[in-house]
Amino acid sequence: MRAAIVSQPQSISVRELPDPEPSSGQVVVRVRACGVCGIDAHLADGEFLPVRYPIVPGHEFSGEIVELGPDVPGQWQLGDRVAVDPILSCGQCPKCCSGCATECEKRGAIGDSVNGAFAEYVAVPAANCYQLPDRMTWEQGAMVEPTSRALTAVRRLGIAAGQRALVVGASTTGLLLQQLLLLSGITVTIVDRDAARLDHAKYLGAHHVSAELADVTGEKFDAAIDCTGDPDVIEVAFEAVRADGRLLMFGTPHADARCQLSRFPFYEEEVRLNGSMAVLDDFGVATGLIASGSVRTDSLLSHAFPLARVGEALMLTSSGAGAKVQVLPDFEVLGPVRSGVVGWSHV
Repeated sequence: MRAAIVSQPQSISVRELPDPEPSSGQVVVRVRACGVCGIDAHLADGEFLPVRYPIVPGHEFSGEIVELGPDVPGQWQLGDRVAVDPILSCGQCPKCCSGCATECEKRGAIGDSVNGAFAEYVAVPAANCYQLPDRMTWEQGAMVEPTSRALTAVRRLGIAAGQRALVVGASTTGLLLQQLLLLSGITVTIVDRDAARLDHAKYLGAHHVSAELADVTGEKFDAAIDCTGDPDVIEVAFEAVRADGRLLMFGTPHADARCQLSRFPFYEEEVRLNGSMAVLDDFGVATGLIASGSVRTDSLLSHAFPLARVGEALMLTSSGAGAKVQVLPDFEVLGPVRSGVVGWSHV
């Protein structure tokens, strides 16, 4: 099979690898669509540690089951269409059994600790697979993982209907968070310097938009969510959180990123600081939200690349010039644009 391999930081190539063979409890998935995440770009640049090279990245993906390994549960059949949760945990240690799989000592991830889906085929645990409804496209299926991450983040915020949230960064994750907050009855203000992204935020229902964070820091919000990973932005967003409010750091930071936050709001105003990056048991819910149209993902997809041009896909994601970029190993003809605010680009 063909796969994109990062042999060492800043060195990625597409070449032939042996087809994966499923171990006990695993299935082989033919990858149909795989999203490019900021984590993939950091991994390729050597800024996401610890990672053992060589590695095939890619963790936001959907595909078709083409081989069943030993001891796979009977509900799975050849040809099943699936999205795959990339988080790997033992499922048996005290942390896993208490619902804290992110603290599992054996925790890993597809596309991080084991080869991922920038490839034609990938072997994955059957337990990590989620059936896709027939009406969902492969591209929508590959959006289940980022939607699940956003859903976990909103749950961790713990804010309620009628409250106000500030989202900094109208990236794909920012726009997913916006939609989930709106579904929860939250009033959303979103900030981004890109006018096209702000137009998209308005299209998806944002109550208020602004091109400058400084323009909204005179207000106080029940929660602020940073989707940039930029320490300077985090510090300014923190100033917009009211007493007893919450700051959530959601953007992917560089390995050496540091920010300075005043101790006073934590002590005197009991502001809470949260972090979120994991997928925690929300894959099924995320699949249902996309399938029902409650969360709209089609217009978030800006570019589709063939596997041979994965390096360009990574560079585009790093630059922030596109919205959600996907790699299609088969580079099939994409469906019609359903809502063309950002729209598809075949490159």
